Amino acid sequence: MLFKKDDYQLSKLLLDIEQGEIGLPDIQRPFVWDATKVRDLFDSMYRGFPVGYLLFWANFQFTKRHKEGSLGKQDNAPRLLIVDGQQRLTSLYAVMTRKPVITKDFKERYITLAFSPLDGRFEVADAATDRNPEFIPDISQLWSPDAGLLATISEYLNRLQKAREVTLAPEEKKSIEDSITGLLNLQYYPFTAMEVASTVDEEQVAEIFVRINSKGVILNQADFILTLLSVYWDEGRKELEAFCANCRQPPLPGRPSPFNYFIQPHPSQMLRSSVGFGFKRATLKHVYSLLRGKDLETGQFSDERREEQFQVLKSAQQKTLDLINWQEFIVTLQQAGFTGSNMITSDLALLYAYTMFLIGKYGFGIEHFALRNLIARWFFLTALTSRYSASPESQMESDLARLRQLNTGAQFTEALEQQMRATLTEDFWNITLVNDLNTSSARSPVLFAYVAALNLLDAKVLFSQSRVSQMINPALISKKSALERHHLFPKAYLSKIGYNTTYQTNQIANYALVEWQDNIPIADQPPSDYFPHYAQRFSADELSQMMEWHALPAGWEHMEYEDFLAKRRELIAGIIRQGFEQLTSQSHF
Repeated sequence: MLFKKDDYQLSKLLLDIEQGEIGLPDIQRPFVWDATKVRDLFDSMYRGFPVGYLLFWANFQFTKRHKEGSLGKQDNAPRLLIVDGQQRLTSLYAVMTRKPVITKDFKERYITLAFSPLDGRFEVADAATDRNPEFIPDISQLWSPDAGLLATISEYLNRLQKAREVTLAPEEKKSIEDSITGLLNLQYYPFTAMEVASTVDEEQVAEIFVRINSKGVILNQADFILTLLSVYWDEGRKELEAFCANCRQPPLPGRPSPFNYFIQPHPSQMLRSSVGFGFKRATLKHVYSLLRGKDLETGQFSDERREEQFQVLKSAQQKTLDLINWQEFIVTLQQAGFTGSNMITSDLALLYAYTMFLIGKYGFGIEHFALRNLIARWFFLTALTSRYSASPESQMESDLARLRQLNTGAQFTEALEQQMRATLTEDFWNITLVNDLNTSSARSPVLFAYVAALNLLDAKVLFSQSRVSQMINPALISKKSALERHHLFPKAYLSKIGYNTTYQTNQIANYALVEWQDNIPIADQPPSDYFPHYAQRFSADELSQMMEWHALPAGWEHMEYEDFLAKRRELIAGIIRQGFEQLTSQSHF
């Protein structure tokens, strides 16, 4: 058998968590349930409803004591790892032991539930329940070591009686006593746990989870990996979480910080970069194996291998979370023409580029100027081509596999250069990219690559003297966006001539960036009416340059709509190519 069944009372589960027998890292991690879901959990248990099984995985390392200073300060790893049921156990543990949880913004808060013994109703505690004498304002007090059942009942009855004009009837008092006793007795609520054997590997655990889960929910690999990290190296997980928390809030003046306008990463995402950098692996199943001491070549597990791999991971994570490296990479994204998260369609693509940056810097010793230029072009390519949109792990695993046999910086550079040459062929620029531009997607990678190209070419906004790069600064926040996507052929005008679908009117080739003050007056005018008015703002040379940047063919304002779209797609593709070539020329300075 791959598993055995164990029955627990809730009090035994909570005791095992308190003593470290069961690992519950989520009590110190971002808690994803809202308070109403915790309320509903207690309500179901109080009414005697089943609330699902728990799935544990026996930890074959739990008897091994960590060597002094190796992975962490804890003496023993938990005997059981929680695969399914973390949110339920975290909720129960937090409420019944009065322990705070961590919000997604990495702030501490208590989950406080109120209970009305009169009708057996649970509520999320608020000012109304605090004032209402019919409620016990915080049920956590029932399981406090200093509390007593009789004292709790007596306190509630006295409070209720003071608010009543009529003396409580004996039967009502009895009902209240029974209700409070029933609430206290939730500590004896029965749970069934499936304990998967320690010999079962990670992929089998995931399959077991999916097969026995009635909703067919896929095991959250990232969270599970972080659970393993908490077991073997909790300090490392805390470092990841502190870094990610600091990415979410602007720092105080003069304080170094990973805060940026591109990404607010999750700890598991930063762990990906560390593992990709340290081991040149991308697939999550390899992360499981590395954390448990598996040799990826032989398939054998050993304590020695686990210690060695953790030393590699610790070194890699230190460099991954280093603020100088992180900020240098952010500058690299800006050098590629990208300005913030509104131009990023894949966080994974961004973090994979960071992985390549770290490998180039530390694995192959590439000088920072050359490395920045190389990774800027690599990121531009991966963003433009959606390299990591379909099967991203497999694609990155393939990319990293090419690097595992290399020895020099020149070989690393040539490996990326070769991939860029193989991808950005003449057919790509003249056919594939033109076809990719035939879309109305508001977040198409090719659209953002075009904007990045405009930044690289130092282009001005259409009908303006302001630079595109100045107007899309993510640090500038106002009630109205400085730039708007203008329909060159206005939607109302297109409707008049028979184009009514979003796919037809919102084509990328029908958009241009203009200042909002210029966009509003255009309204539903055809381009032949409004364009001459704006064109007269500029000299012939200025207008010619502006039309080139914004891929406007000569006489475009008089063209048939379909002909205009076809021609402009070709010209946009040309501008994107110019932007990439600008990056390429910079690499030779």
